[in-house]
Amino acid sequence: MAVDDARDDERGPHDRSASLVPYGDGTADGAALSESNEHDKRSRRARGRRTRAFLRVVADRIIETAPRVPVRNLDTLRAQFPGLGTEELADKLVAGATKSSATVGAGVGAAAMMPVPPAMPAELAAEIAGVAGVELKLIAELHEVYGRRAPGGTRERAMAYLSAWTGERGIDLARPSTVNAAMGGQLRRRLRQQIMKRTLRNLPNLTPFLIGAAVGAYLNRQDTAKLAARVRADLRRGPAA
Repeated sequence: MAVDDARDDERGPHDRSASLVPYGDGTADGAALSESNEHDKRSRRARGRRTRAFLRVVADRIIETAPRVPVRNLDTLRAQFPGLGTEELADKLVAGATKSSATVGAGVGAAAMMPVPPAMPAELAAEIAGVAGVELKLIAELHEVYGRRAPGGTRERAMAYLSAWTGERGIDLARPSTVNAAMGGQLRRRLRQQIMKRTLRNLPNLTPFLIGAAVGAYLNRQDTAKLAARVRADLRRGPAA
């Protein structure tokens, strides 16, 4: 006890280092904490607004460009790749699409490795929209190859294939509701969800000096190959249109 009393005397009654509350009654500390919490809330709200704006911009860009994606019909494909059966022709399409999406990923990955990277949200939006165009073309042409073309005109088919892209599945022509749903507001919601998933998956591509072009290309190639495998599995099971 004598030792403890001596230590107390050395510190003095107002020594803050001896108190569990660093600043007396904690009033100033509590005010600072409250201000910090409010700042964090404002930062989260601002990030949420930026995220929603990013998703809207990318979704609108994809919807706008989808009808303009050049899609070859079955006759054109057979003329370009004569002598190939259905599966061999589909393999050719998948090989070309995976190469194209890898090229997009390599470009963004290389940009992230630059000493002064460009505006990364813009780069990420460009990558997602670019890969979406490649994969939309692949989905549409796979439906051609397997005799499962979506009904309607150019825009209607584009929206149906875009709906297939959001779900990473083939179109079920035996269920008209799955085609009609592509024209409703549900498509935009599903599209934003798919864009968010792709965004989170592609963020490592944008890490300077860590990932780079090779891994960016690899990730996009793998994603496109997985998408093609799911779509082809659905198209093989379904009846011909």
